[in-house]
Amino acid sequence: MKTPETPIKSPICDCDVIHEDIVNRVREKMAPPNEYDRLATLYKMFADGTRVRILNALEHSEMCVCDLAVLLGMTKSAISHQLKSLRLLNLVRFRKEGQIVFYSLADSHVKDILDKGFEHLRD
Repeated sequence: MKTPETPIKSPICDCDVIHEDIVNRVREKMAPPNEYDRLATLYKMFADGTRVRILNALEHSEMCVCDLAVLLGMTKSAISHQLKSLRLLNLVRFRKEGQIVFYSLADSHVKDILDKGFEHLRD
């Protein structure tokens, strides 16, 4: 039984490697170190509710900045700022039709990330 004077000890591994075969097998399957930073940056884009709402809207239809602003109740400037961030990480793409710029999801992977996220939330 623990008394107030008894310190709580954390389990500490005092060896270098117990299961070297597992460590080596997992090491071979892991991505290069720089890819973890890139992946973290990608997920940071999904850490902002406004950007996720923009992506979700674009999942359903290609849209221009003006229409996104009306849909989300935001200024065109705020939408443009978020779209620039999303574009720099290749999450959205754009095409021009005269003076109007239309945005859409960059590819099906972005849709898959959104869909999996919503699926996880709803389960």
